This record gives sequence, C-alpha cells and structure tokens, in this order.
Amino acid sequence: MQLKDSSLFRQAALVGGHWIDADAKTGIGVTNPATGDIIGYVPKLGGAETREAIAVAETAQKSWAARTAKERANILRRWFELMMDNKDDLGRILTLEQGKPLAEATGEIVYGASFIEWFAEEARRVYGDLIPGHRPDARIMVMKQPIGVVAAITPWNFPNAMITRKAGPALAAGCAMVLKPASQTPFSAIALAVLAERAGLPKGLFSVVTGSAREIGAEMTANPIVRKLTFTGSTEVGAELYKQSAPTIKKLGLELGGNAPFIVFDDADLDAAVDGALIAKFRNNGQTCVCANRIYVQDGVYDAFAEKLAAAVGGLKIGNGFDEGVILGPLIDQAALEKVEEHVADALGKGAKVLRGGKPHALGGTFYEATVLADVTPDMAVAREETFGPLAPLFRFTDEADVIAQANDTEFGLASYFYARDLSRVWRVAEALEYGMVGVNTGLVSTAEAPFGGMKSSGLGREGSRYGIEEFVEIKYVCLGGIV
Repeated sequence: MQLKDSSLFRQAALVGGHWIDADAKTGIGVTNPATGDIIGYVPKLGGAETREAIAVAETAQKSWAARTAKERANILRRWFELMMDNKDDLGRILTLEQGKPLAEATGEIVYGASFIEWFAEEARRVYGDLIPGHRPDARIMVMKQPIGVVAAITPWNFPNAMITRKAGPALAAGCAMVLKPASQTPFSAIALAVLAERAGLPKGLFSVVTGSAREIGAEMTANPIVRKLTFTGSTEVGAELYKQSAPTIKKLGLELGGNAPFIVFDDADLDAAVDGALIAKFRNNGQTCVCANRIYVQDGVYDAFAEKLAAAVGGLKIGNGFDEGVILGPLIDQAALEKVEEHVADALGKGAKVLRGGKPHALGGTFYEATVLADVTPDMAVAREETFGPLAPLFRFTDEADVIAQANDTEFGLASYFYARDLSRVWRVAEALEYGMVGVNTGLVSTAEAPFGGMKSSGLGREGSRYGIEEFVEIKYVCLGGIV
C-alpha cells in the first residue's frame, strides 16, 4: 500500500499519551478481507492499560474543560483540516482493512470529518438558561458542564465515521475519551489518533486501546471514573454493556441493531425508488445498521419495481476495493458470508425465488453476489433478522395499513424509508413508522446536521446535530438566593 504519509499507518496503540508498539508474536493480526492477507498488527492490551488510559484521561479532562470553548473549537477545527488534507491516505487505510471500495472509503473520511467540523462549531453553543424565579429574592440558573471521561466502543463497518461521530461532541463539550476500536479495523482509529496529536489535542485526552474486547469493555463499564459509555454495535452486546454499566450508573449512548423497512407505494416514482434502494440496501455491501433489510412493494407496482431493481443490481461491479469501477467489496469475514447464505437458503426453502445473484461470487473468499429475491414472506428469517449483506428481499403489500403493520412488526426501530408522492400519505406514514429516522423519497439519511438514533431495541440517545452534544453534558441547577 502506497501512502503519501506512511506515518499514518502505525502498528501501535495510544494509551494515556504514550504509544505502545505492536509485537507480531503477541499482537492481534489485522486482515485484508479482500485477499485474506495480514496487513499488520496491533497490541493485545487489556484491563490494566485501559485503567491507565482512564486515569490519565481524568486528569487531562479537567484542564481541557477549563479551556474556553473557542480554544477547544480551534483544535478540533485543525483536526478536521488534517483529516481532509490526508483523506486519500485515510481512505486507502480504510479500504485495506475493511474492504469497501476506495471511492466509498474516501467518502467515509469526508463524512467522518464533517462531524469534527460540525462539533467544532457547536462547542461554542452549549448554552444554559435563566429561569424566572419562584420567589422575589431568588434567581434560577441552569448551566451545562462536561460529563467527564467517556468510554467509546466502535464497530468495523464505519471505522472512521463511527469514531468521529462520538469523539467530536465529546471533545467539543469538554470531555476526554478512551476508545476501543473494532479488532478488524483498528488502523483507521490509530491514524485518527496520529492526526489528533498533530492538531494539538492534549496528551491523554484521547486514547486508542486495542486488544481484548472482553477485558477492555469490562474495565470501561466497571470503572467509576467513566461517566458515559457510548457504543455502536449489536443489540445483544449493547444489552450486556447496559447491564455491566448499571452498578456505576453511567450515562449511555447505544446505537444498536436495525431491521429497516423500505416501502414503495403505487404512486412512487419507480426509477427514483430503485436508485434509493440501491443506496439504502447496497451501500457498504449491505453492512450498515441503517441498510434496507425488508423491501415492501405495493401490489400494483411490484413486478415493475422488481424487474427494474434486478436489472440495476446486475450492473453493480464486485471486487477488490482498490480495483477500478468496483461498487461492492467483500463481506468482512466468513461469519458474515455464512449469515447471508443462511438467509438466502431459508427464503428459497420457503418459496422465495431468485431474480438476481443468490450465491457466493466466483471471486471466492467472502465475496457474495448482489442478490434480489422475490415472493418473500413474513415467516422467513430475513423478515426478523438483520442480514448485514447484499441481499434485497421483496415483500408484497396491499394497502397503507397493511404495510405499516408489517414495517412496525419488529423489536428494532432505527431507520426506515418510503417512496410516495401523495402529500397526505407522506405525513401519515412518516408519523406512523416507529423508527428514529425516516427517509422520504431518499435512501440516504445520515448527515452531521441531523440527529442519528433509534427507538425500541435499536438504542438510546442521538448522535450528530445540535442534540448530539447534549449527550455529553450534565445539567446543573443553581439557585441564587438572598437577592434583594
């Protein structure tokens, strides 16, 4: 891999302001999912190093919080600029360890950097309140203060943006952060830490601890210095972290699993709906928590939409993310491939039919053909479970009430999408869908300016937008008496 700045690819962890280099004999090997080759190693750290990072973060956070919001904003702004200056290298590192096509990876870098830019600006807008008092000699003041040390655990599917979406508001609010990145994709996190140092982030304020998820997570949840835990990942792991955090009463931010419906009504612009479905379903090869997992198409347009979608999916080039023109890379690992195979086999065994794809790709490894299935029914596994792969299952529905009931029949409530032209229907459906995010006539809803998060088993809290920084502050009420 050729980088303009080779120092961004660092085989080390940043703990409490000092770097710990990896040893190939004892470290964790990181694999390129497109080739199976080991691209490097990171240290296998555990509870002791996490505890050290948290202790140093506690000290660093106090002086960071004492700085003016403008000072913090300027350093974050410099971090953003360094990300943009190095977006090509950061994109190459991301493709190497995660597999997504280079153009998409570079797009993630720009998207990820936008959260640092946004929250650099929001740092100066954490406002308090003066409330009319309850008696003549009293005044009521409300101030917002940083919550303190934040622990973050991030996933492999967006190894840059899922970090910046958490670190941006935390640091802007005056908090410190100890990060555990996914073991499959640690080098994107480490590169961000290298740039954070260059931007002037104080030593110990931002640590990246690699190693045992169980040991690191246990220390993060048990340590009373950590006042907030923010996690993106599966609902099962999120629930366990929730349980482990209970004894220390931490504030939690949980962005968990999804089972997103994508609805096409009979008055929809079908060509626009197909374009939206390609984005909502096949972005990152279907490996996002907001991916369309269930595509519902009204009877009157079902066959026409199915034909158009199958044709469009047939044009998606699959291959190594560094190859020219590739749209879909590999799945992250063998377990991910097997889950897609299980969902396809289950659906076909219960009467679904293949319109496109339906089997592992000729490239081998963890590549799988972009797949469209028709005649999918609610008794199939794909209706209940998140596939996290390039499988588009098409369900039929008759009317609005029918599809709302089907779409809401899940424990999850993260993202949802629908295409329709009738304005009254747009309002009715947007209000009826039990999801934290609703995309109307669009398949892409994620942006730094909007609140990202879900309902039900899809999590707690919001990331991004002006609401995102509120997740990292405590509200303090001050009653001023004796004013005469």
